[in-house]
Amino acid sequence: MFLYERFCLWLGHLKLSRVILLVSIILFMVPLVTHYYLSKYESSTSLGSNHMRHTLEALGDLSTMKVADLKIRIEEMLRIKASVSTELRELEEKRGRLQREAAAASAKADSVKAEYSRATAELQRLRVSADQARLAQLEAIRRDSPELAPPIQILSSQPPNILPPIHRSAEIYCRMHSCFDHSRCSITSGFPIYFYDPDTYSPLAGVDIDGFLKTTLRQTLNYNAHLTTNPNEACVYIVLVGEAFPSDKTFSSTPGTFKLTLNETAIKNLPYWGGDGRNHVLLNLARRELDGGAGDALRNASIGRAMVAQSTFSLQQFRAGFDVVTPAALGPPGGDVWADCAPIVPARRKYILSFQGSQTPPSEVDGRSDMLIVDAIKRAAQAAPAADVFYLQFECDPPVEKRAEPAVGDWALCGTDRSRRAILRDSTFVLILAPADPDVASTALLQARLYEALRSGAIPVVLGGDRVQLPYAEVLDWRRATLTLPKARVTELHFLLRALPDADLLAFRRQGRVLWERYLSSVQASVDTLLATIRTRLNVPPRPAALTVGAPAFNDSYSPPRVEPPAVDAEPEETLGPLEAPYPSPAYRRNYSLAMLHGYEMWNDWGEPFALHPQLPWDVPVTSEARFVGSAAGFRPIGAGAGGSGREFSEALGGDRPREQFTIVILTYEREAVLAAALARLRGLPYLNKVIVVWNGVSAPSSVWAESGAPVAVVRSARNSLNNRFLPYHLIETEAVLCVDDDAHLRHDEIVFAFRVWREHRDRIVGFPGRYHAWDLNFNNGFLYNSNYSCELSMVLTGAAFVHRYYLWAYWHSLPAAIRDYVDHYMNCEDIAMNFLVAHITRKPPVKVTSRWTFRCPGCPVTLSADETHFHERHKCIQFFSQVMGYTPLLSTQFRADSVLFKTRIPHDKQKCFKFI
Repeated sequence: MFLYERFCLWLGHLKLSRVILLVSIILFMVPLVTHYYLSKYESSTSLGSNHMRHTLEALGDLSTMKVADLKIRIEEMLRIKASVSTELRELEEKRGRLQREAAAASAKADSVKAEYSRATAELQRLRVSADQARLAQLEAIRRDSPELAPPIQILSSQPPNILPPIHRSAEIYCRMHSCFDHSRCSITSGFPIYFYDPDTYSPLAGVDIDGFLKTTLRQTLNYNAHLTTNPNEACVYIVLVGEAFPSDKTFSSTPGTFKLTLNETAIKNLPYWGGDGRNHVLLNLARRELDGGAGDALRNASIGRAMVAQSTFSLQQFRAGFDVVTPAALGPPGGDVWADCAPIVPARRKYILSFQGSQTPPSEVDGRSDMLIVDAIKRAAQAAPAADVFYLQFECDPPVEKRAEPAVGDWALCGTDRSRRAILRDSTFVLILAPADPDVASTALLQARLYEALRSGAIPVVLGGDRVQLPYAEVLDWRRATLTLPKARVTELHFLLRALPDADLLAFRRQGRVLWERYLSSVQASVDTLLATIRTRLNVPPRPAALTVGAPAFNDSYSPPRVEPPAVDAEPEETLGPLEAPYPSPAYRRNYSLAMLHGYEMWNDWGEPFALHPQLPWDVPVTSEARFVGSAAGFRPIGAGAGGSGREFSEALGGDRPREQFTIVILTYEREAVLAAALARLRGLPYLNKVIVVWNGVSAPSSVWAESGAPVAVVRSARNSLNNRFLPYHLIETEAVLCVDDDAHLRHDEIVFAFRVWREHRDRIVGFPGRYHAWDLNFNNGFLYNSNYSCELSMVLTGAAFVHRYYLWAYWHSLPAAIRDYVDHYMNCEDIAMNFLVAHITRKPPVKVTSRWTFRCPGCPVTLSADETHFHERHKCIQFFSQVMGYTPLLSTQFRADSVLFKTRIPHDKQKCFKFI
């Protein structure tokens, strides 16, 4: 209703013209629409009728066809279908084959591109190598100095000629230039020595030589490389004349004493005496008779031009630069002696100064005594503060029995060796009083006091040291281990002892222990030092060290097949260095004269002493350990060299040897897959001389190795030991040795950078993984091993570190055997032992370089470091090594070597502006 009303209302308002127009449109559109739909209906009806008609016709045809024809038609259609299906399958296979060929071609193209990149980099390195070779050639032409080989070895072939003896009054003036035949000791002779058999030649009258000394000396000299059994080629002849004890006592004028005399007839009848005894050394060792009896045997005897080596000398008898003062033979024949030493720390002990001794009564020495000196020392002890405790004993209880004729005013030893050692271990300083007789230069008692003091870590204070001769003083710097003071300045003694800080006390004590261990502790150490002293006078280089000959894993004629190495990470685009053929470090070229003219240190591989030049770049004691660099060829100058900067340094490596390479030593244990990957990563590494694989496994290694680009030598060790990492193999021909674990991943630029840093720090360990030692605050049980990330470090692990070849020799000849045995027992800590050794020798911390790598090795077998007890054992290692060496030599540092070009890309022409930071 509502809609109708609204519609009517709308019509009422609508105009007539609009209504007429709307009706007209409707009338026009209705017929058109009707006609369209009718036409569509007719056409569809027509099509349907036609389709039905055709269908009926087909049915009619099928009905008229025979059954056989229909079957043939169907079979033909099936064959067509099968043919089409087969064709489609062939097309699919062809498409797949084409896709695979396309993928292979793409991979080959990528490989060719990578090979092209490697060839381009190698070509660039070869160009650099060629440029360096041309520069070296031009430099050699300008110098016009050909490389000199050592001269041909010259040895004597006849015994010494017999010459008339010299007068006894002229013997006191003998020196090396007047009483020694240098023609028998050429520079290449190797310093051959001949030892007279003491059972055959008895130089003392009515006495027998101590059997211990005879046996020990034979064994000691047999270990020495200079011993020869051919007396015709000998340079020096050794005659043992003591220590001796009387078989038929020859008493002196003093009741209760005896005096030994030299049988001059027996000496002069020695087969190679030559009439005057030139090149002969009369060795008189004091072991039991320390109170002068044995020393008097040579005082008034005619010895011709022979040298004398003993503990007792008078100032008139001692011929400086010719005779040699030797220590008393109080120690064992040889071997480790660390157990007899006291710890170096703490710096200050219970007693500031101690002395135990008894002097000959003044009535028996014509009033010449040290009673005034003794009174001054006692007054200083009474006036000292309570913190400075003196232990002074100037009278022995019970009195010492006098068995021989001692030096005038000499001080006898009180008590037993054990009681004296207990006092010395509690003494910061020990007083050594020179005999009252001003004509005495050295006595066996004085040398025994020095021996016991250094063994116990007490710093010797030699009162009257301005005239006292200490053992091997011409090659050992005793100022770094002892304090000497004239007797007239005894009142200054206490002040001088208090003026020394703790750091100096530790330095004195450490140096004293090193001197005692290397030169005084045993008969072997003493005899080796004696021979080295004489050889040093003659400027004859030592014989080369006996290197370790590793058993090869393969025969020399066998060449293992090479396999293509697996893909490795792409190296930086910059040129790291030239790829050159392997060549060893220079062994004998201009260095003998340089060693003596330009302040370079002289060293040898047998641990023998040499003089320390004051211009050495580091301040180290004169010890076998301090002679830092060693080689199997003789002398070697030390120093980082002139160096360079920026581009020149990068290309030439700086230093005195622009052409230098390094050797890689890899220790592995039956991990061939890991080893093969490690060798493959070395392909194309510049400056690589050789790779030495130390095979610790029981079974033989495989014969297939990845190509490393350098000679690979596989050495089979006799037993599984971590110490084998540091064996001085004869295959190592370079000074630089890179010790690497088989699972360590190092980039080439990291290795080259570390090598360059090592060139500037040749005396240190230079590597990547840093560690440090920390004091145990909970139990005060010494230092502990720590591998946490820290700002400081005191060790660089040798799983990836550069060391000098000399340290490989020192590890087996200078380091106590107890440390190596400890490493074998726990199969751990060989890297800590090497850090202890280098820090002890150089007194410098290692150098860590920046790395972008880690020790993790996915897929590797379980390693030793993965064991839970690994770190606990390393704590014990540090504590045991400290006990053996007497202190912890490790030094902490916060220095790290990093290249400013390590991550920042700098244009090549701008690189000369940058250096290491």
